[in-house]
This record gives sequence, C-alpha cells and structure tokens, in this order.
Amino acid sequence: MPFIPRRLRAALLAVASATLVAATLPAPVPLGIGDPLFPHLGNPGYDVLSYDIGFTYHGSNTKPLDAVTTIDARTTEPLDRINLDFTRGTVRSVDVNGLRADFAVAGEDLVVRPIGRLPAGVPLRITVRHTSDPSGDQNSGGWLRTSDGLAMANQADAAHRVFPSNDHPADKAYFTFRVTAPRGLTVVANGLPAGTVRHGSSTTWTYRTEHPMATELAQVSIGRSAVVRRTGPHRLPVRDVVPAADAKRLERWLKKTPGQLEWMERQVGRYPFETYGLLIADTQTGFELETQTLTLFERSLFTSGGYPEWYLESIMVHELAHHWFGDSVSPQAWSDLWLNEGHASWYEARYAAEHAKQPLERRMRNAYTRSDGWRATGGPPARPKPPSPGGKISIFRPVVYDGSALVLYALRQEIGESAFDLLERRWVKAHRDSTASTSDFVRLASRIAGRDLTAFFDGWLYGKKTPPMPGHPDWHSAKPAGQR
Repeated sequence: MPFIPRRLRAALLAVASATLVAATLPAPVPLGIGDPLFPHLGNPGYDVLSYDIGFTYHGSNTKPLDAVTTIDARTTEPLDRINLDFTRGTVRSVDVNGLRADFAVAGEDLVVRPIGRLPAGVPLRITVRHTSDPSGDQNSGGWLRTSDGLAMANQADAAHRVFPSNDHPADKAYFTFRVTAPRGLTVVANGLPAGTVRHGSSTTWTYRTEHPMATELAQVSIGRSAVVRRTGPHRLPVRDVVPAADAKRLERWLKKTPGQLEWMERQVGRYPFETYGLLIADTQTGFELETQTLTLFERSLFTSGGYPEWYLESIMVHELAHHWFGDSVSPQAWSDLWLNEGHASWYEARYAAEHAKQPLERRMRNAYTRSDGWRATGGPPARPKPPSPGGKISIFRPVVYDGSALVLYALRQEIGESAFDLLERRWVKAHRDSTASTSDFVRLASRIAGRDLTAFFDGWLYGKKTPPMPGHPDWHSAKPAGQR
C-alpha cells in the first residue's frame, strides 16, 4: 500500500470518526428546558453570555433584513448538537468556534452540529448568518411593522422569530445591536448608543446594554423618529423615541416620566438600568410592552383622546414598574409571570390612588369579587393554564394582572405595611440582574414576616378558589359563570 504521512492519516481518521458519529446521532429534534407553558422554549446544555446582532434594513418593512447573530456562551454539559430557537428566517451559514458547522431545522429550532463533541465548561461562539423576516402575522409577535419602519414585540416567546437565541427569560445575557438603515431613518435600541458610522447612503447605529436582558425584552426601532432627551433622578438619561411629526403633541406625556421615576424610586429603590424612555410607535398592537430601557407604547393610546389622563399615567407607571419587576428581576419560569404583572398592576393601582383619587381598596374589592371567575378561566395566579394553540400571548389573562395584584394586597394585609414595603425593596435588590421564582418570593416573605407563609401562599397562588381576604371578612367572590 502507498505511504500515508502521519498527519494525513490523523486527519483521515478524524473525518472517519466524525462520519461515524454523524451516522449514529439521532435525527434533529426541537428541545426545551422544561417550561410547562412553552415546552420547546429555551435549550439545555449552554449558558448564553452575550448576543451581538447585526441587521441591515433595506427600506421596506415587509422585506427580509439581512442579519448576523453572534452568540457567546459556555457549555454546561457535553454537547454533540446545539439547539437554538429560531424561525421565520433563512439560515445561510453557521460557524461554531470559527469552524463551519452543519445545521438543520426542526420545528422552531435551528439544530447545529459542531465538528466533534464539545465538553462541558468550554467557551462557545456561534455565528449565524441569516435573514430576519418582518412580513409574518404581527399577532404572533416578533417584528412589529409601523407606519414608517419597524419595532419589536417579543413577549412571551417571539424573539426567536427575529434572531437565533436561547429564547427563555431564565437565560439572560448582554446585548449589542448593530443596525444599518438608509440615511434619513433613525435607529434606537436597548441600552446606550455606542456610535454611528456613515457609509454611502446608509448609516450603521450601535447600541449596547450595561445589564443582562431576557430575549423577550429586546427592542430595535427603525423609522422617521425624533429622539427627545431629558434627565431623570440621579442624572439618569431619559430618552424618548416618537414619530418626528408628533414630538410636540406628545411632549405633555413625555415630560411626566422623571416624576414617575422619582415616585417608583420612593417605593422600591433606585431605578435598575442605565437609561429609560418611551418608544411611541405608530402601529396597532392592543398592548404596551416593557422592553428593557425603552418601553413600547402605541401612538393611538396618547392621541385618540379616548382615555382619561389619570388612566394613561397609571399605564405609564405599570410599564415603568416592570423595569424592577420583570426586567431586572426576571421570571425563572413563565408560571412566575404573576410576579411581573401582579407587581406592575399593584404599583399602577397605588399610583392612581395617590395621584388621581382612585381608591386602592375599591379596585382590590372589585378584583376579589371577580377572582374566582378569573381562576376558573385562566388558572390560579402561579399556575396559569397553558396558552391555547396559536394563542401566543394568551397567558396574559386578568388573573395575572389584578388577580395577582390582589395576592399582594392580601399579603400586605397579612404581614403589615412596613414588612411588605421591606419585602419589596429587598426582593428587587437581592435578585437584581437575575431571575427568581415564586418559591424564592415565598421564602423571602416568610423570612421578613418571621413565620412560615407557605400555607398562605399556597391558597392565594395555587388554589382554585380565592381564600378569605385578611381584614375583610365581608368580601365575597362571585361564582364563575355556569356554576350554582
């Protein structure tokens, strides 16, 4: 037989081994991290540290953007394959640690096969060249088409309709956005600006976050926008992004933000991020969204004239409160959503009580009256029923809003106002820039109260029926429709 050099023999052996491994690996399948509400959301085996996402917008909000997503991570277990959440885009190539990798699509997962088995505890850099398509159904989340461009609405499970990711709030990471758009358009994203570069008829805008962020909170705005700047408490940069033609009209609302920040800081402590502001987009969503450092609002909310001023201000506070409860302290699982929405609704109601004479007790009594019906329809606050097929945002039901604020009201009645206020401050401080669960909240509340509150929370968070309200034996919940 002819002579084969040692290095060539080793290379041929490696190729043969890789071929054998490929032949024995099972077919690609979508994975998940076991979230009962979204079984295929998130992926095991690695921890994302940062995303660097580049988009090139060609001037049409119905045509795909060219994109490059680079994910820096660390393996947490040996991996033969890497699953990423991604759909609604065309993948052109994938590199793993600088080497070209094979890939396949399974469900809404992009399944990547690196060259060789990756051991646990090693750095991992995944670069995906792909498109990002905004032309799909806006009701399913992801890119949101506006009258002059795009924005994002990724909650709860739609970030992977925009970019490849580990799309679950349990895996927070730092983000860098590099967005190229035609000159004349303004690009704003989460975090702080890190420079612009003009080249020909386009401009590339770069933004970076200074705190880790859940994928569902990512935000990029592209449009003919005005950026309005002011200063909040402790010289916090406040940056609002609005349709340029509406900047003067919307100023009466924008100027309220510094005062609302001051009010929230008096309740729970210092604002947890590097900047804040409103993104007012000319689009119809039916909801507002607490995207980190840059909250999304519909233009019509402020321009239709259909809502009283106190109500709009309380909605602004609701989304602001999320930056402590939901953004800085993110849910470990989607069944912990009540901690996000219950707290945001609680401070919304508190603000309306203090600033607009909308009694807190009246709102809570009304919620108590309806609570059993909400539980029958949507499940208890901390055990919501799974979303209906195709109903991607249907976990956002009344039971996780006022139904969960009612739990906080009951807790304050049970342990007293001073202990409750201390709990709120310690909660956001202890879990800042991290994730936390319902059991974490129960443990901290019990420690501050000086007694075990497990039984109290079991009834209020998991019971089919609403427990008696401490201090209000005369409150009664109406029977759900269809029950006698």
